[in-house]
Amino acid sequence: MTEYVVLIFAAIAVLVVAKLLAWPVKKIMKLAINVVIGIVMIILVNNFGASIGITIPFNVVTALIAGILGIPGVILLIIIGFFI
Repeated sequence: MTEYVVLIFAAIAVLVVAKLLAWPVKKIMKLAINVVIGIVMIILVNNFGASIGITIPFNVVTALIAGILGIPGVILLIIIGFFI
């Protein structure tokens, strides 16, 4: 009988640890996907905006800003580009 109780507690402990470790991985994967989307948005702005003089420098910082903030981040980068 005590073996079953230990087995149940061990299974619960494994599930809790797996859940705790999965949380940061989900956040990192979400950030990576957002950065890729940000890169695509910067490329689109550079391709279609070049004819009217709107370009965004392509580097890690701009990709992170566009990835974390999304479309508002790209708009922010365009506005910042006008001031610099």
